[in-house]
Amino acid sequence: VQVVESGGGLVQPGGSLRLSCTVSGLAFGTYVMAWFRQAPGEEREGVAHIDTSGWQMYADSVKGRFTFIQDGAGKTLSLQMNSLKPEDTAMYYCAATHYRHLTTSQALDRSHYIYWGQGTQVTVSS
Repeated sequence: VQVVESGGGLVQPGGSLRLSCTVSGLAFGTYVMAWFRQAPGEEREGVAHIDTSGWQMYADSVKGRFTFIQDGAGKTLSLQMNSLKPEDTAMYYCAATHYRHLTTSQALDRSHYIYWGQGTQVTVSS
């Protein structure tokens, strides 16, 4: 199983970025996935989760600004990030695990994910 992220970069406050995550080695519909981020000196925190039914969960810090976008074939899931703030600066990681229902207390908990990408850097700065 391979998880690959792309789309990070430098953006000004208030700007937008779209991060993409491609999972290979698992059939679509058999896994759930999430985005995490880690700033220097900080713990890795959950940002957004989506499962096979389309149920989504977002951290309070990004709710209303971040949203999932899925391509037509469903093989690539993107995270659209709008109204970016300097505090969104971090390395962003895509993670996946075999399908099971994760509760609201589990969906953004890194311990429930098996497969991880290498990360993509997002920097929000003027």
